[in-house]
Amino acid sequence: MFNRKALVELKEWKDNYAPEYAALLEGARRVGKSTIAEEFAKKNYRSYIKVDFANISKELLDVFDDIAKLDLFFLRLQTVTGITLYKRESVIIFDEIQRNPLTRQAIKYLVADGRYDYIETGSLISIKKNVKDIVIPSEEHKIPVYPMDYEEFLWAIGNDTYDLLRELYKSGETVGNSVNRKLMRDYRIYMAVGGMPQAVKAYVEGKDFKLIDRVKRDIIDLYIDDFKKIDSSGLIGKMYKSIPSQLATQKKRYLISKATSKRKTVKDVERLSDLLDSKTVIPCYNTFNPSATLSQTRSDDTFKLYLSDIGLFTTMLFNASPQTGENIYSKLLSDKLPADLGYLYENAVAQMIASTGRELYYHTWDKPNSTHYYEVDFLVQDGVKISPFEVKSSARKRHESIDVFCEKYSNLIKNAFLFSQKDVDEENKLLFKPIYMLPFVIEELM
Repeated sequence: MFNRKALVELKEWKDNYAPEYAALLEGARRVGKSTIAEEFAKKNYRSYIKVDFANISKELLDVFDDIAKLDLFFLRLQTVTGITLYKRESVIIFDEIQRNPLTRQAIKYLVADGRYDYIETGSLISIKKNVKDIVIPSEEHKIPVYPMDYEEFLWAIGNDTYDLLRELYKSGETVGNSVNRKLMRDYRIYMAVGGMPQAVKAYVEGKDFKLIDRVKRDIIDLYIDDFKKIDSSGLIGKMYKSIPSQLATQKKRYLISKATSKRKTVKDVERLSDLLDSKTVIPCYNTFNPSATLSQTRSDDTFKLYLSDIGLFTTMLFNASPQTGENIYSKLLSDKLPADLGYLYENAVAQMIASTGRELYYHTWDKPNSTHYYEVDFLVQDGVKISPFEVKSSARKRHESIDVFCEKYSNLIKNAFLFSQKDVDEENKLLFKPIYMLPFVIEELM
């Protein structure tokens, strides 16, 4: 079991919100929700019962036919599972809760009873789809679970440099070329493997990148199959798989019609909503007026999409071949990929911002007397100010868009950052940082 930040959030829930609320771990498939719930139960309760609604015997499922009589329900549950529950010392895990909506509805009464704690896990897309005929409980403390971020990845591989990276960032000094090259190579390993626990496990076990890539492809295939269960047309899967190619074109926004190869329909908008609910993707919305609160000036119709995991993005990026070969990974690790793959680093930044619970925004505006346009990759709220982020894969000499943005909105900007693989530097108040320092920039935002 890997150390996950969601375990800390569960401890906070147990200490401050239980028994008045059940914990709901929600996120994409295969990000580790079930494992996190069970690991927490083992370490923090005298006993626990895990009910996996995706793999449940008829005998156990029959127990849930009548939850209204709680004394009888708990007695039957303990009898069938052979596990004793202790008042205020036990937790019941409802795994894949979306498969049994009536049990989710009963959370209100189970929590009010107060005898035990409850942890639910589920895929958000299915949770939302399966609530048509039930009353959604308000007694849920939601905890989002993301793919493993860079700090969690370093924990998993036994690399204890993360706190040192934070100190390097706080010093404000240059790292030094040789040290920076080593730290960037470490980060590119994370970009290659990603944060899906199964892929990280394969890497920790010493599997080669061909096998790690196979693990990631299996997860992508699982997502595509899940989308077909929601919509048999297969168009949600096409929307998902078109993300790397649409980012590669460097257009202003994601186009549904480009993914589906047909005119956008009302049903396509619903499909997009399902894709967003799956948490397999990260939306980044264009804000037309950065002078106000970003969330209030965003365009719901103008957005970009990124994948929620950089490792899956790396695999999908080279999906044209039957398998992503060792050669591609060796080029990534040695920084010998083509320079026009900057959107690979953009996706890494998108994931880092999203894993902090922040919404993503960008800004485009027309260049005077030109058919081209300016674009700032990401805008992040910092109190009453905003901080623009520009992302480069390697060279950072050209940064016209963020320069013009800083001039145009100088009264709103707290700090402007350009993230790349290069060392710490500064030019006309534009702060240059290596990409592995971005989490520490976000930590300082208000």
